[in-house]
Amino acid sequence: MMKKKSISASKASLVFFLCQMISALDVPLDSKLLEELSQPPTITQQSPKDYIVDPRENIVIQCEAKGKPPPSFSWTRNGTHFDIDKDEQVTMKPNSGTLVINIMNGGKAEAYEGVYQCTARNERGAAISNNIVIRPSRSPLWTKEKLEPNQVREGDSLVLHCRPPVGLPPPIIFWMDNAFQRLPQSERVSQGLNGDLYFSNVQPEDTREDYICYARFNHTQTIQQKQPISVKVFSMDSLNDTIAANLSDTDIYGAKPVTERPPILLTPTGTTSNKVELRGNVLLLECIAAGLPTPVIRWIKEGGELPANRTFFENFKKTLKIIDVSEADSGNYKCIARNILGSTHHVISVTVKAAPYWITAPRNLVLSPGEDGTLICRANGNPKPSISWLANGVPIAIAPEDPSRKVDGDTIIFSAVQERSSAVYQCNASNEYGYLLANAFVNVLAEPPRILTPANKLYQVILDSPALIDCAYFGSPKPEIEWFKGVKGSILRGNEYVFHDNGTLEIPVAQKDSTGTYTCVARNELGKIQNEVQLEVKDPTMIIKQPEYKVIQRYGHVSFECIIKHDSTLIPTVIWLKDNDELPDDERFLVGKDNLTIMNVTDKDDGTYTCIVNTTLDSVSASAVLTVVAAPPTPAIIYARPNPPFDLELTGQLERSIELSWIPGDENNSPITSFVIEYEDGLHEPGVWHYQTEVPGSQTTVQLKLSPYVNYSFRVIAVNEIGRSQPSEPSEQYLTKSANPDENPSNVQGIGSEPDNLVITWESLKGFQSNGPGLQYKVSWRQKDVDDEWTSVVVANVSKYIVSGTPTFVPYEIKVQALNDLGYAPEPSEVIGHSGEDLPMVAPGNVQVHVINSTLAKVHWDPVPLKSVRGHLQGYKVYYWKVQSLSRRSKRHIEKKILTFRGNKTFGMLPGLEPYSSYKLNVRVVNGKGEGPASPDKVFKTPEGVPSSPSFLKITNPTLDSLTLEWGSPTHPNGVLISYILKFQPINNTHELGPLVEIRIPANESSLILKNLNYSTRYKFYFNAQTSVGSGSQITEEAVTIMDEGKEDWKKEIVNGSRSFFVLKGLTPGTAYKVRVGAEGLSGFRSSEDVFETGPAMASRQVDIATQGWFIGLMCAVALLILILLIVCFIRRNKGGKYPVKEKEDAHADPEIQPMKEDDGTFGEYSDAEDHKPLKKGSRTPSDRTVKKEDSDDSLVDYGEGVNGQFNEDGSFIGQYSGKKEKEPAEGNESSEAPSPVNAMNSFV
Repeated sequence: MMKKKSISASKASLVFFLCQMISALDVPLDSKLLEELSQPPTITQQSPKDYIVDPRENIVIQCEAKGKPPPSFSWTRNGTHFDIDKDEQVTMKPNSGTLVINIMNGGKAEAYEGVYQCTARNERGAAISNNIVIRPSRSPLWTKEKLEPNQVREGDSLVLHCRPPVGLPPPIIFWMDNAFQRLPQSERVSQGLNGDLYFSNVQPEDTREDYICYARFNHTQTIQQKQPISVKVFSMDSLNDTIAANLSDTDIYGAKPVTERPPILLTPTGTTSNKVELRGNVLLLECIAAGLPTPVIRWIKEGGELPANRTFFENFKKTLKIIDVSEADSGNYKCIARNILGSTHHVISVTVKAAPYWITAPRNLVLSPGEDGTLICRANGNPKPSISWLANGVPIAIAPEDPSRKVDGDTIIFSAVQERSSAVYQCNASNEYGYLLANAFVNVLAEPPRILTPANKLYQVILDSPALIDCAYFGSPKPEIEWFKGVKGSILRGNEYVFHDNGTLEIPVAQKDSTGTYTCVARNELGKIQNEVQLEVKDPTMIIKQPEYKVIQRYGHVSFECIIKHDSTLIPTVIWLKDNDELPDDERFLVGKDNLTIMNVTDKDDGTYTCIVNTTLDSVSASAVLTVVAAPPTPAIIYARPNPPFDLELTGQLERSIELSWIPGDENNSPITSFVIEYEDGLHEPGVWHYQTEVPGSQTTVQLKLSPYVNYSFRVIAVNEIGRSQPSEPSEQYLTKSANPDENPSNVQGIGSEPDNLVITWESLKGFQSNGPGLQYKVSWRQKDVDDEWTSVVVANVSKYIVSGTPTFVPYEIKVQALNDLGYAPEPSEVIGHSGEDLPMVAPGNVQVHVINSTLAKVHWDPVPLKSVRGHLQGYKVYYWKVQSLSRRSKRHIEKKILTFRGNKTFGMLPGLEPYSSYKLNVRVVNGKGEGPASPDKVFKTPEGVPSSPSFLKITNPTLDSLTLEWGSPTHPNGVLISYILKFQPINNTHELGPLVEIRIPANESSLILKNLNYSTRYKFYFNAQTSVGSGSQITEEAVTIMDEGKEDWKKEIVNGSRSFFVLKGLTPGTAYKVRVGAEGLSGFRSSEDVFETGPAMASRQVDIATQGWFIGLMCAVALLILILLIVCFIRRNKGGKYPVKEKEDAHADPEIQPMKEDDGTFGEYSDAEDHKPLKKGSRTPSDRTVKKEDSDDSLVDYGEGVNGQFNEDGSFIGQYSGKKEKEPAEGNESSEAPSPVNAMNSFV
């Protein structure tokens, strides 16, 4: 039996997938596949079960279905076949089952009343629609009746009856007058659910002769009117005048004045009533009361609360409306009508019944020949619905027999189906309140695999991002999917790939070597098919030079750089934004290839500029802020904060308000924009000023609202664009009278600190909120859902009260009311709190572990009963720890790991497990108090994984043709090692790799001697370990075999014994050499050897002009001339004479450049009369009188250690090994910059 259940479960998953693939047109299958697959009919559109039609228009009864081949349609009417060909008024739409009954050309809607049902049939089965009840709408006229005028005494109640004609559907009722204006309604006058107009008490203004009830029939768009009703209200004064005129002076007369009356209910009558409503509908309960004063209605649910978010009050709280009712809303609802003279109430017992509703509707089933499956039809309702089955529209008891089918209540079990088993089954769930009908087909298909993803589709992704490669497929039975890389590659496995159920292959982190051809193979017992797709991995787009923060003066120009690097096959687009919006449409903004330039900058250009680079695969951005500053301003008007207001005066003192006036101070060249009024409470918080209000700057008087029992002082602060003034002098004090508190404490909470207490806390009222002396609090509580009276206690002005001796974690209703010496605050609202929590009592049960892979497992558990939690359920904690490694059999203590899962979750993932290891875990429930007991330890094991790289790889004992390799086993074998894989290949003088050789080595080896190698050759080695799962990461190393000493002569150099290095010159590039260093002393001759390889050949340098003799001579001559000129200038300057150049400068001085100062040799300030005139165009001297190096002046001295740093031919730094040398002349055009006048003059000092 257990084996059979397991097989059914595995096939159920296949059925679910195939059902998704072909059961609905919105599944993305290609049109070719849809044309080829057979499918039983499916009803896609039909008219509603209760179909009320307009008798003046044609009747359209919808019935649409799909299937392959396309279905044919037929109809029944009132349970018998409806031959539409015999009725010329009835037609069926082409390629459809929709009926059109022609009423507008002579047909009568009443003749076509009845119950209709549509059947859609093809060779694979028949689907049927719901029973569609057709009824024409009716809007009858009001029966004629003689209405007597209503004469009523002032203060009495009155009901004006509407009694509309019975229509289909029922009409909408409203009351209007002769001018078609709706009659005003209020708590005193309102319309009931039955359409009657109720007066709780009449007033003289209710007298009128045009109370008219209207009934609107929406289907026929007609409105029927009742005859007007007259109401005359007699006031007490007029009634007394009438009595006085008819009685003598000796008679006792006089009508009683209008007297107040306690409430009585006009509707519903009596003290109790019953109401039945269906699940999912809107529940409407009504209570309308008479009384004077007008009663107020309040609703409660006995033994519970009104459902939050679904409860609404209408018609001035006379109607209680609960939407989407369920069985939980059953119960007794009490309406209470109250006025100052008393109260009355009515209890409505509500029972919620339910028409059938689905728990599990049957779903289409697609099977292969010989497979098993089930159709499940489960529904619920009140009362419980009965389930019946039909096959192709015929009760299954009289349908043709099918040996593969067995009916078991609400389930049909199919075993070993054949293609003739295809059919459409109908499930009917019904009770006295309605029915449900569902079609579900069983389609038996035998289809070889098909791959729907286009062949050779190209996928492109960015390096280090996920790659998703599709393989959409279809077949029956469900095909198995395998992926290969390359046309003849091996099957893809391992943790670096994720295989999705829909056939998609996911590479979580795509690398360059992920590029290539991927082959998807789909196979089932009917065939096999494969498809190739291409994956390209592109380099990411990067901004290598981002825009930088800039500060620019107004009217200058600024440039932001945005230099990018991108994959050569992708075309980037660069977009510039200002403040995350498009650049202004302004010709001053110039967008270049890799920069943005803004000319003639203005204040509005201030903001954040963003460079966005987009390609078809990725997007990057970088931002910089531009700050625009003004040039140094010319002396201007001084703006300052205003002076404080003065002469404050209080007038019009009342209990809750006062008028404050003041005189503004000097505004100091900036208009006052507003005044801020602050107050001090000298009674409760002396010296502390609070914000009261703010008024416009044009206002100097304000009416202030006051609180009781506060000793007020006021001050005023003036505000302009520069800032706030100092506060004014305080006004005179004003003490307001005491009163009851206006409000209650806020943030009332009830949380237990111990299992047997309830701590009630609240935020105390502030001093001025107390409204009077003697502030206290009335704390009340009672256990929720228990018929207990409120327990109350009055406490001093504190913010906490502890109730002891409570049960553990039960809900309490809590309220806190403020009071002072004058009385209580308004009735407070209730809040729900809980008494203290205790530790959970029960451990989670049925703990199960499902190992997903070598590093990930999923744990399941059953939730604990909520009553055993004894507190707020916060979640579950999973404790798990490694017991031992299965490969080493060594136990070591590892700290337990804890994972917390919030809420009522019953499963979780355990990541980061070690492969091939034994673990234990347990689960505990957590509440606010702490953790409950642990479940019994559950043991599970992780499967093998790939090993880590070998711990080391050493290559020793090089000879002419051999090398010795030694290695250490992997630190983390993650399983049983089965072998080591060694790959190696030679590297020639140009660093090209030779052929790759692979050797498999037993797992118990730790060294190997490689023989038959080439002499004087560099080899690269790749070494990794392997388990049954696959190969681990590899370790690489390089080594060189020694030279053949018989073919190369040893060269010998004698070196001074005090030196510790020697430079070998004249070596051949890309060649392996053996070097031997020997020392001879008193103890004899000792030596050591090593092997090294020179780098590749470099291109020869060009001839250095700085080393040519003619150039050196020319430079010496120039230096001598400059020296002579300096000596002459120095002598003449000391004598005070002028040389010709100085005379010419004195005669024709540049107005923008002054000579150097005599005292410090620096340049003077500009001599122009204007303070801020810029330099002449073309001047290369900055305004701070310094000469900056150009970027091209960079040299190696800036990066090395003085002039001693040198580089050899292959670019390696050898300054620390060579003696000091003179710095060589600069090469290229580093000093090609033309000298400016400033440079020339600096060279003289």
